[in-house]
Amino acid sequence: MLTLYGMPDSGNCYKPRLLLAKLGRPFRHVAVNSITGETRTATYLARNPNGKVPLLEFEDGRFLAESNAMLLHLAEGTRFLPADSHERALVYQWLFFEQYSHEPFIAVRRAILKYPERASQATPDRMQQLFEGGTKALEVMESQLAKTPFIAGDALSVADIALFAYTQDAGFAGYPMDRFPHVEAWLERVRADEGHVSLEWLP
Repeated sequence: MLTLYGMPDSGNCYKPRLLLAKLGRPFRHVAVNSITGETRTATYLARNPNGKVPLLEFEDGRFLAESNAMLLHLAEGTRFLPADSHERALVYQWLFFEQYSHEPFIAVRRAILKYPERASQATPDRMQQLFEGGTKALEVMESQLAKTPFIAGDALSVADIALFAYTQDAGFAGYPMDRFPHVEAWLERVRADEGHVSLEWLP
């Protein structure tokens, strides 16, 4: 059985859990808290020298880090990854967008507001920078979702799963979601897709 190491309330850790739930693939979840230092123990670093979660362990003992790499691997041969090369490239495009233009702002602002340990980072300049970067990412998504029902086209893909993880909490992070009606409608379409589970779900 697959083993997934992760923080239950982390959006990045939620991504592979959500896809595995949709695929109906059984897995074991092992809670690992990066905030309290559990990812920096010698045992964990032997599994992932980068000292981060999530981490996926396969039945044969091999490991795979990075949430979006897990999505691509697990989605092979399923409806969540297009067979057409250009359509696949569009999915990759949005996965890179999520990691470089979305997650560094929306996820970080969410974390500063969610975890007391990070409260010292909530300086006015830092929070404004995160707000502006996240707003730009949401504007890009809004423009795309005005044209297509899902982020990479007509069908839900791992690009939607990746972007859903933290966009669903953008309101909590202080972004005015009423300015992004197409994003809000897309969030509901993702939730309505078969096999959806919430961030709180664990196997």
